[in-house]
Amino acid sequence: MLFFEGSEKKIEVVLQPGQPSLRQLEREYWQQVVAKANATILSSVHNEECDAYLLSESSLFVWEDRFLMLTCGTTTLMDAVVSFLEQFPADSLAMLSYQRKNEYQSHLQKSSFEQDVTALQQQIEGVGYQLGYLDGHHNYIYHLDRPYQPREDDATLELLMYHINGDTAQYLRSDNQTLEGIRQRLNWEALLPGFLLDDFLFEPFGYSMNAIKGDRYATMHITPQENSSYVSFETNLEGEAAALVLNALLKTLQPDSYDLISFNQQLQLDHQPGIICVDQATQPLSCGYTMRFSHYLKPPSAERSADRLSL
Repeated sequence: MLFFEGSEKKIEVVLQPGQPSLRQLEREYWQQVVAKANATILSSVHNEECDAYLLSESSLFVWEDRFLMLTCGTTTLMDAVVSFLEQFPADSLAMLSYQRKNEYQSHLQKSSFEQDVTALQQQIEGVGYQLGYLDGHHNYIYHLDRPYQPREDDATLELLMYHINGDTAQYLRSDNQTLEGIRQRLNWEALLPGFLLDDFLFEPFGYSMNAIKGDRYATMHITPQENSSYVSFETNLEGEAAALVLNALLKTLQPDSYDLISFNQQLQLDHQPGIICVDQATQPLSCGYTMRFSHYLKPPSAERSADRLSL
C-alpha cells in the first residue's frame, strides 16, 4: 500500500516594526532554513508584495515583515523554526504561531507536537491548545503569549479534506494526469482570477500549488492515495471570494469528511446533502486571533470491506 503523510505542520511569524525586511534575505538563506526541515525549494513566483516558494514538501511564503511555512511528510519543521530564531530571537517577534495536525501514522514522525513545543519553549514563552477530539481529527496550536493586534484583513481559512471521491479524485490517481489537466479540473482560472500560479506534479502522483495576488495567497497540496487521501487548501482570501473557492473544491473533490479551520473569519459553506458537523470548537488566542475548528462528516451509506495490509 503506497502511503504518504499529507498532514502538515505550519509556522507563521510576524516581526516587530523596525526589523530588517525578510524579502531582502538571500534565496540561499531560505534554502538553508527549508533544508533544516528536510525539504528543498522546487520553484518560486514573486510579485510586488510576496515571494512564494513551492517546496518538495508543501510551501513557504515570505512578505516584508512575516513568513508562513508549511511542511508535510516526515519533515522536521521545528528544526527550521529554531534555525530562524537564532537570527530573529524572541524580542524581535510580534507574533509566532505553530500549528500541527494529527497524522495518520504519527509513529513515523521524527518528533511529536509535545517534543516540538519543548524545543520552542527554549526560545519563547507561549501557550498551547488542542482543538478537536483526541480520537478523531484534531489540530494543535502553540503561540507566543504576547498581545498582538492583527490587521483587519489578516484572516485565514484552512480546508482539510479526507478520502476524496469522484471523477477528479480518480484522475488524480491515474497514470495519464497532467498539470494542465489538473488545473482545468480544479478550475483555477475562474476561482483565482488574476493570481500568479506555480504548481508541480509529483511522481507517481501528488500535486502542489501556490498562488499569489498582491498580499493575498492560496496554497493547495494533494495526496490522492485511495486509502489515505488528504487534501489541504489554505488562503487569506475573505468573504465571497473565499466561499467561492472552498465550495467549488468540496463539490469537485467530494471528501468523505473535512475540517474547516479559520482565524478571525467565519464562513458558512454550502455543505452537500447529508453532511453533518460532528465536532466544533472556538478558542480566542492572546495573540489577537480567534481560532475556530469544525469537523464535518458524510455518514457511510454502506458497509466497507477491510483494507489489506502490506506486511
